[in-house]
Amino acid sequence: MLGRSGLSVSEVIYGNWLTHGETVDRAAATACVAAALDAGITTFDTADVYAMGEAEAVLGAALRGTRRESVEIATKVCLPTGDGPNDRGLSRKHVFESCHASLRRLGTDYVDLYQAHRFDPRTPLEETLVAFDDLVRQGKVRYVGVSEWTAAQIEQALTVAGELGLTRRIVANQPQYNMLWRVIEPDVLPLCRAEGIGQIVFQPLAQGVLTGKYRPGAAPPAGSRAAAAGRAPRFIGRVLGDAVLDRVQRLRPLADEAGLTMAQLAIAWTLATDGVSGAIIGATRAAQVTENATAAGVRLSPDLLAAIDQTLGDLVDRDPAKTADMFAVKPEWSAA
Repeated sequence: MLGRSGLSVSEVIYGNWLTHGETVDRAAATACVAAALDAGITTFDTADVYAMGEAEAVLGAALRGTRRESVEIATKVCLPTGDGPNDRGLSRKHVFESCHASLRRLGTDYVDLYQAHRFDPRTPLEETLVAFDDLVRQGKVRYVGVSEWTAAQIEQALTVAGELGLTRRIVANQPQYNMLWRVIEPDVLPLCRAEGIGQIVFQPLAQGVLTGKYRPGAAPPAGSRAAAAGRAPRFIGRVLGDAVLDRVQRLRPLADEAGLTMAQLAIAWTLATDGVSGAIIGATRAAQVTENATAAGVRLSPDLLAAIDQTLGDLVDRDPAKTADMFAVKPEWSAA
């Protein structure tokens, strides 16, 4: 269940940041979506800003022919989608225009979850929340959520929504979260657990680092995200320091003992966290989707969870001040 809402989501969620419309062609994207459906994945995550709308269009085309009621589609609004002053943020104007554009690209009458991609300090929170609520009343949005908001921002939104008596309160938060990046644990997670807000986390594999495919002192393997064209190498390059890669390799015996791949171990670890409703995976090949989807339902023993913590040690970042800053990393993480 997504928090304390009535919406069911798949534990493993298929997302298309940096893939559809960028590093993966339409044929491969369609195959990945088909593999996700075959594996029992029902929840699909995207955003208006991914590939400047192309990711939504590719996902919509790939899902065409699938019974709409059998899947949950989530998308987002806030980050710049154009050069104009109103092509960004959470103003009523941009929220409405972006939602309608997303619906057209996705080829659907409604989205199951509409999320504020970041907090917008320029727009009154009341304006944003009422705009979201109006979309719910119009039937274009079923549930609303946020992404990479701090605990204070989420708490403020809950307070304002209560004062305004809005139809639909926030039921989801989408933060970055994985074995290495745990900055939501001190503040965001406790608040969301208390308020019934489910976490749909992204980068459970730390952009592939936790799969173990990258090794200390070695060039990125061919076909990997770090060796790809486009923006992907810039993002993953921040976490390819030998200190991280060496420690990740020490997780391999733990995965082997559990009968899991490194990727399955990392996803299952994320799903073991109380309050996490689902983990978003990306893929360039259908086989990756099939492998990673099997992490759903895996339960890790307390001894294994403790061994993971001991292995990663002080490389884990739990600094709550870095919430909402997905580009912040510990110095020892970087290859620079």
